[in-house]
Amino acid sequence: MLLEQREAAAAEAQNGDGGQGAAGGLPASDPSRGLPPILRRRYRVYFQPPTKVDVHKLREVRATHIGKLVTVSGIVTRVGDVKPLMEVACYTCDSCGFEIYQEVTGDAFMPVQKCPTPACGGAHGAAVHLQTRACKFVKFQELRMQELSTDVPMGHIPRSITVVVKGDLCRCASPGDILQLTGIFLPKPVTGFKAMRAGLCAHTYLEAQAVVQHKKRYSDVTITPDVAERIEALHEQPDTYGRLARSIAPQIYGHDDVKKALLLLLVGGTSRQLPDGMRIRGDVHICLMGDPGVAKSQLLKHICAVAPRGVYTTGKGSSGVGLTAAVVKDSLTGEFMLEGGALVLADMGICCIDEFDKMDESDRTAIHEVMEQQTVSIAKAGITTTLNARTSVLAAANPVGGRYNTSWSPQENINLPAALLSRFDLLWLILDRADEERDTALAAHVLHVHRTLAHPPLEFEPLAPSDLRAYVALARRVEPHFPEELTEYVANTYAEIRAEEAERGDQAASYTTVRTLLSILRMAHALARLRFAPEVAQSDVDEALRLMRMSKASLADEEAHGKGKGGRGGRYVDPISDIFCILRDLAGSRRTMVISYEDAVGAIARKAYGTELLDACLEEYESLAVWQVNEDRSIEFLAA
Repeated sequence: MLLEQREAAAAEAQNGDGGQGAAGGLPASDPSRGLPPILRRRYRVYFQPPTKVDVHKLREVRATHIGKLVTVSGIVTRVGDVKPLMEVACYTCDSCGFEIYQEVTGDAFMPVQKCPTPACGGAHGAAVHLQTRACKFVKFQELRMQELSTDVPMGHIPRSITVVVKGDLCRCASPGDILQLTGIFLPKPVTGFKAMRAGLCAHTYLEAQAVVQHKKRYSDVTITPDVAERIEALHEQPDTYGRLARSIAPQIYGHDDVKKALLLLLVGGTSRQLPDGMRIRGDVHICLMGDPGVAKSQLLKHICAVAPRGVYTTGKGSSGVGLTAAVVKDSLTGEFMLEGGALVLADMGICCIDEFDKMDESDRTAIHEVMEQQTVSIAKAGITTTLNARTSVLAAANPVGGRYNTSWSPQENINLPAALLSRFDLLWLILDRADEERDTALAAHVLHVHRTLAHPPLEFEPLAPSDLRAYVALARRVEPHFPEELTEYVANTYAEIRAEEAERGDQAASYTTVRTLLSILRMAHALARLRFAPEVAQSDVDEALRLMRMSKASLADEEAHGKGKGGRGGRYVDPISDIFCILRDLAGSRRTMVISYEDAVGAIARKAYGTELLDACLEEYESLAVWQVNEDRSIEFLAA
């Protein structure tokens, strides 16, 4: 429309006054009166990267790449809003009607202030006004891309780069997506006091031209013909399930059932989407509890390395916003924007959280929604949104006091909220018990690994992590269904387990609920996926029930927790430990760190304990730096 209007005005001026323009005496053919070339184009140019392109890590991009077309890979950590970016500014003069078009090539520009026509006085002429409807805008979005955890050298901080996408490339990614972007590596000048203070002249950014690859799922794992042939040969061998489980961290001795559970976590069940929009998760959550030195962290590290999208973090080093999402300020617009945390970055993958027991209670509550609804709801700084966090959570925690106390109940040893524990599909307790035969075999295994830097010889060759990743990727493509004939079998089994626990009066943290039933179904689907079967078999349900019983047995082993009556939860508790629990509960109910000696005597008197046992308890736990006894014999708990 502007082009037709300008051509009509030029023709009229040419015919009317012999080549003199009607506005200001400029010739109609003057270039300043014509439209800029960018307004005449009906297309936008993008560069097609070559078929065999060299993918650079962010750490490999140097100053020699400035002005060149490069392809980088990384994970998107921050995504800004889509905003209009001015490409051509249009001004009009109210005095003479002259139109001025200013092409904008950078992030900032100086607007035209005066009309340049001689009729209006040139540089000192009348003021011009910006006409928004005649300007040309293009949508743009700013991303923050960080290098992958596998590309970061040990002990280094991950590097990141700002990516600017325009036009149809907007909305190409969300926090947690792994991208390969092709773009032009450009410098962005830093001027003013900020540049003088920092001693810099420029910082760089990437103007995206094409999205080469968008990796979000296990199906993006490249499976070569050689790998596919090895997977097919393994699938045809007997006991594929056990071979795959023993291929997980073969350098770690034992833990066969734990490794089988971790294999099911890698594969996962099938997610269900109901017609009303409700989603039933298929990801498996596992919590490993145990004494120090039982290789919990090493198992987490190995799972994080095998999973195509694995994020490893520790409980003490992660805050609530570090796990879910943080609100940061956009350097370009000054507005607030979201930056994804560990759980968001692990979308469609696995998030491994070590030292789970050492997290603050306020930070630990951020995981509740992620583990069941698999979303992160944010309402901060005026931003209200919901992010996807479809991830499996693998947590490792130590009992209270560092080691498992066999005289306490499991609930007192774990010291985690029951609402959080019920969200884990499997709670596995790994104890470091003294057994001469087992300790000898473990020592021989460790010495062999240290001497040869390899696992001891097995009856088969374990799969390499890349082959195991490929097998898991193929298994996750299978969507088995649950046959109707197994419905009554699972329902009756669930009812029997509930009845047995009701007769025993078992109210431990591993009490069977409806979530336990869903966990059995998820693990049964994962076992069917490992067989590449279209439907779940009864053997899959039996194996899922076996793993569930083994996990409960690890928490409720009578040999580990003692026998007899007179304890908490129906188990034997020695008087010293019972008095400590009574005083701890008394301080917790009063929300204080100090209780008097008289109140302590009255509290234990209701359990028929005397002052001799109280004095022995005070002396023992004072030596452990749990509390201190003041001069007035008041008991003051020390902060952990």
